[in-house]
Amino acid sequence: MVEAPGFSPARSHASSECGFQPRYAAAKAGFWSRLFGTAEAVPFHRVAILLLVAFTLLLAAGCRLDMQVQPYQRPLTESDFYADRRSERPIIEGTVARGHLEADTYFYTGKIGSNDGEYMPFPVTEKVLERGQQRFNIYCAPCHSEVGDGNGMIVQRGFKRPPSYHIERLRRAPIGYFFDVMTNGFGAMPDYSAQVSPEDRWAIAAYIRALQLSQHATEADVPAGQQAAGAPPPGVMIMPAYDTQGATTAASVSPAPPAAPAKGGEQKR
Repeated sequence: MVEAPGFSPARSHASSECGFQPRYAAAKAGFWSRLFGTAEAVPFHRVAILLLVAFTLLLAAGCRLDMQVQPYQRPLTESDFYADRRSERPIIEGTVARGHLEADTYFYTGKIGSNDGEYMPFPVTEKVLERGQQRFNIYCAPCHSEVGDGNGMIVQRGFKRPPSYHIERLRRAPIGYFFDVMTNGFGAMPDYSAQVSPEDRWAIAAYIRALQLSQHATEADVPAGQQAAGAPPPGVMIMPAYDTQGATTAASVSPAPPAAPAKGGEQKR
């Protein structure tokens, strides 16, 4: 009798006696055979590897460290890591903050050595003076007034009065002096280095010079061939300048004299 390839009567007889093997059982046996070698005996080391991988995955999933809970050293607290026990470390010599190289010493200090400078570090144009006037009226006029006489609104409310820009001492002061005072403060005046940039401080200093010139200009300062202003027409009266810094405030107006008491038989007015 000729057998067909791959066919055995014994296997056929066993299958007929034991029944048909379900397909899922064969698939299950094949999976375990591929994973562990055989379906009957599972090697111990492969089980250990599988358990170790599963444990590692669970551990990694539960050990997330958010940025808000990361370990750090609080500023100015004691540290056991360094020999001097300071958590704040000194800045390395020569360190420069980003954007603060300040290589032009005169531009940022207004001084040449220890002396106040006599010149502007950039050309003074009409745009520079307009910028200086704007910054002056914002930061300086509350105390110094818009004309620089030191009678600003804050002074009228009781703050210490600063000197007028038009006194001889300040008229002769170098322009770098005004920049230095704005940068570092002077007397009761605090510094404005945080509020006003160096370039704007120079613009304010240039505008202060323009204020000083405006209060002490003469006809000789007018270029030849030009006339500062002509005479008013006949019959036109020029009113005095109105003091916007307090000429009409209650403190500056003299009180009216008290009325004389009425005499007997006279009507009160």
